Amino acid sequence: MAAPIEALTEAVLQKTKDSSFLKEKVSGYDWSQGLNYDKLLKSYLHTGFQATNFGLAVEEINKMIECRKAPIPEDRYVDNEDPFIGVKNNCAIFLGYTSNIVSSGLRETIKFLVQHKLVDCIVTTAGGVEEDFIKCMAPTFLGNFALDGVNLRSNGINRIGNLLVPNDNYCQFENWIMPLLDEMLVEQKEGALWSPSKVITRLGERINNDESIYYWAAKNKIPVFCPALTDGSIGDMMFMHSFRNPGLVLDIISDLRQLNLMAMKAINTGMIIIGGGVVKHHICNANLMRNGADFCVFLNTASEFDGSDSGARPDEAKSWGKIKKEATPVKIYAEASLIFPLLVAQTFAKEVQIKDK
Repeated sequence: MAAPIEALTEAVLQKTKDSSFLKEKVSGYDWSQGLNYDKLLKSYLHTGFQATNFGLAVEEINKMIECRKAPIPEDRYVDNEDPFIGVKNNCAIFLGYTSNIVSSGLRETIKFLVQHKLVDCIVTTAGGVEEDFIKCMAPTFLGNFALDGVNLRSNGINRIGNLLVPNDNYCQFENWIMPLLDEMLVEQKEGALWSPSKVITRLGERINNDESIYYWAAKNKIPVFCPALTDGSIGDMMFMHSFRNPGLVLDIISDLRQLNLMAMKAINTGMIIIGGGVVKHHICNANLMRNGADFCVFLNTASEFDGSDSGARPDEAKSWGKIKKEATPVKIYAEASLIFPLLVAQTFAKEVQIKDK
């Protein structure tokens, strides 16, 4: 039996045997350089924890951008008949986000990406659609997380986290959208087949407001898919419309076909998904149809331990064939309002700056 001091030394001061894990040194920002935000954000890669995941996500998105700029191989079929599913570049970037993203000031960041044609496809929720149009008519306000719900209800104010939306905003939305639903029903009776993406395109055209995400999506022919379009205020409006002027039908299968074909026809694909739920699964499942995305960044606060798809790490998506085996996907465990603008600043915004010079 070893002497007490020898046992203690063996337990506490065990020699390092395999140093193959020890590749990159942890280091933070050198503040003697002065205040340089670009260098500060670049230092995240070597900082550790979620800062390092941020740095890896920047690298992953920049790979998407570089791949997207590469020439389309001559032997690849380009479908010019369908502006939505035709091959337009070497890497189709699928952007997904939940409704709270548009409720917040991240709406302007999403609009920037769409306005400058930096993504090829959007998947969002009903709230992610309607909140954009509603903000064209009336603002959302800042409140705080502790405001009493009963008191807010009695005053006709709705709370989204620490954001406040007056109920009057939804009344304005109703006044705007009801005539458009009437119009769509007339066109349906004349042979039109409406899908959620076609409805969103029509609304984007009619809002005619360059502050709107979906104005730019319609203008730039970027498809917006919303498989749960009825799960929000826009669904409430459609429900009420079904009593006032019944008969409007939405075809979700044609959208599913379009989304899946877009992934299947793409030469390469990248996924940037903010949040979880239906938008995360819908994009990942479309990429299953091509045996996996080439690039991937997830940004959410969900954990994997309840088995939810929202919290699932990229490696779980690899097990389903939704991300390619050789891909280097990244998940940032962080709240999007803090991180997403910085992520765009280090990737897409730089690309636009280069083009504008």
